[in-house]
Amino acid sequence: MTPTKDLALVALAALGGSAAAQESLPFPPPPSASIAKPSMQASTHQWRKQPSHLPADAPNVLVIMLDDAGFAQSDLVGGEIHTPTLARIADTGIRYNAFHTTAVSSATRAALLTGRNHHRVGNGQIAEAANDWDGYSGVIPKSAATIPEVLRDYGYNTAAFGKWHNTPANQTTSMGPFDRWPTGHGFESFYGFIAGETSQYEPRLYRNTTPIEPPRDPKYHLTEDMAGQAVSWLQQHQAYAPNKPFFMYWTPGAVHGPHHVFAEWADKYKGKFDSGWDAYRERVFARQKQLGWIPADTRLNPRPDGLPAWDSLSPEEKKYQARLMEVFAGFLEHADTQAGKVVDELEHLGLRENTLIFYVFSDNGASSEGLQGSIDELLTQNGIPSQPAEHIKVLNEQFGGLAALGTAKLDSMYHAAWAQASSTPFQGTKLMAGYFGGTRTPMALSWPKKIKADATVRTQFHHVNDIAPTIYEALQITPPKSVDGIAQDPFDGVAMGYTFANAKAAPQKHTQYFEFMGSRGIYHDGWMASVAGPRLPWSPTFAGFINWNPDNDKWSLYKLDQDYAQFEDLAAREPKKLAEMKSLFDREAVANKVYPVGGGAFVFLNPGQRQSSGLSEWHFGGSVTRMPEPVAPNIKSRSNLVTVSVDVPANANGVLYALGGAGGGISLYIENGELVYEYNALILRRTKIRAAGRLPAGPTQVQVETTMLAPKPGAPAQIVLRVNGREVGKGLVGMTVPLLFTASETFDVGTDLGSPVSLDYAAKAPFAFNGRVMAVDVKYQP
Repeated sequence: MTPTKDLALVALAALGGSAAAQESLPFPPPPSASIAKPSMQASTHQWRKQPSHLPADAPNVLVIMLDDAGFAQSDLVGGEIHTPTLARIADTGIRYNAFHTTAVSSATRAALLTGRNHHRVGNGQIAEAANDWDGYSGVIPKSAATIPEVLRDYGYNTAAFGKWHNTPANQTTSMGPFDRWPTGHGFESFYGFIAGETSQYEPRLYRNTTPIEPPRDPKYHLTEDMAGQAVSWLQQHQAYAPNKPFFMYWTPGAVHGPHHVFAEWADKYKGKFDSGWDAYRERVFARQKQLGWIPADTRLNPRPDGLPAWDSLSPEEKKYQARLMEVFAGFLEHADTQAGKVVDELEHLGLRENTLIFYVFSDNGASSEGLQGSIDELLTQNGIPSQPAEHIKVLNEQFGGLAALGTAKLDSMYHAAWAQASSTPFQGTKLMAGYFGGTRTPMALSWPKKIKADATVRTQFHHVNDIAPTIYEALQITPPKSVDGIAQDPFDGVAMGYTFANAKAAPQKHTQYFEFMGSRGIYHDGWMASVAGPRLPWSPTFAGFINWNPDNDKWSLYKLDQDYAQFEDLAAREPKKLAEMKSLFDREAVANKVYPVGGGAFVFLNPGQRQSSGLSEWHFGGSVTRMPEPVAPNIKSRSNLVTVSVDVPANANGVLYALGGAGGGISLYIENGELVYEYNALILRRTKIRAAGRLPAGPTQVQVETTMLAPKPGAPAQIVLRVNGREVGKGLVGMTVPLLFTASETFDVGTDLGSPVSLDYAAKAPFAFNGRVMAVDVKYQP
């Protein structure tokens, strides 16, 4: 028996169990217990018994994971945002202060669900930016079966709620294939969205593989819906299958941007951030030490160059930045409260005692993608620089001021300096894989039946890829060598059971690499070597990649048992150790398909290589809707001709086609008989071209010709409108959007589903056309 299995058996023995081995899944069906003879009278009938492959008291498993929350935000950890559910799980279980993610969404989720490193399972980048290198394909291989795939074969019911960010973008249409959707990866039930983010008020949802539209109800909120759906599923599970355990994956997508929450939640924090991010860092740092979440000798990393001092802001900007943080804080408390509803239901049903709960506070560090505070976070991903004054001007002139923040009208994100303060005491934020501001998150674990509550903070170094082995260990399952006839890759994760009863146990995870878009690091037995990479997360451009050679990067070195927050760089004093660590990173990178380093940035540097359908012409019938933007025709930043064949009624109103949503998009619509084209450039700029005169009633051909005026990202474009071959309107879009308007909105014919592109018809959305769209034809132009 291997040492790893020996350790697993010791941990299982402490929990009162014994290991079971099944090398190949699924289990063979049991033989019939009946005897068949030529006549029914001579035959005997007895229902075959389905054998159990689990211990009699196998626990339910619930994974809760929020999105883009920072290490220093929760009041459990010393922050100033109330998170009662995280505290509830910690207070009834155990807590960890050296638990890590991968620095970005898709990668963390793939590692959690498989127990393998993120590049090994094709998720070195978010799904929308996948490329054809093995480590960045966006495809979880079938050689890395997910937790629900394995547990389903062992007799578990499985369900997922919320964000699913692990399907390649070109496989997210209604034509599938669906084997990379949640239901293809072992979840029998899924309710959520297939993207990196979505509106909390008008989300693009699926039930299993069927698109559904949320109610247009001013009281609707997606995270509340996710809690309600999970509670309903638990009630049905207990009604229909009370003797089966379940695995639930509740990852609602909050508090990723856009920061959407009702005003009453944001107003709970009114005035609480008026002193700014510098004062917040100092207060939280002191409180973290008082609570014992960080060692007493921890040193606070300084605010990095490039992020301004709070006192350097104007009074007007301070109000704007403080309100952005109030909105976020309300959003986070709201999300944690919704998670509490799921835990409440477990208690109501009598299931809490024997449910193993992992509450991973976030899938990565706090997001600095709002740069200087933004009314639309996609400005960053598109490399479009802007200034707070521009955002404040748009807020005041178009939306009535700061009260609009948090509403469906905007896709707001807080300042990068709030994200850095929310990462106290660490360096870095989300997207920075080499530093703990991007990868370290609080984690609480509870299983009242088997784990005694203990407030002592666990300090062992662990990673999200350790959750799958921990679950299998707790269920006395030996990971299968084969699933559905496919040989399985070994785990990279290490079971955490040895920490359950012993807070001071020697760590058993010895090595873990990190990498995202060139930012990278390697942990080994208490040492960490790190590289910031060619682009800081709060940079609006990818200019750092130009002429970048990773061989020339400057590495830092840290001794973590003496330096919890990566404060003191020992590289110059310990060159031999640094060389060993760099060599170890190279070995891990080769073994895990990390190379080329920075490969995750390829699509951002080469927008023309973005995964797409490969088509240059499309024909859409009038019933086509919900085509995800990443695979829809690029009518926003490429020369093209769109031809709409339409039957116009006398009182014509409605959308002919729309791409994107409130955060950015293009819409061609008719308002009281007049044709209107709008280009919404990420809320910051809007171009509206209104055709001269009313459209003629009856069969009509409408054309929109887009001509890019320069071969560079963000270049202006000339728009010409024609009706039955005659020019009726012309205008200039001063700034185009090179990559994506949104992460989850779609291309729709005859309506604008989801959030509305134009403010003109926002109150009437989806503003379906009251005539008939026969066809929409799109053709790229030279």
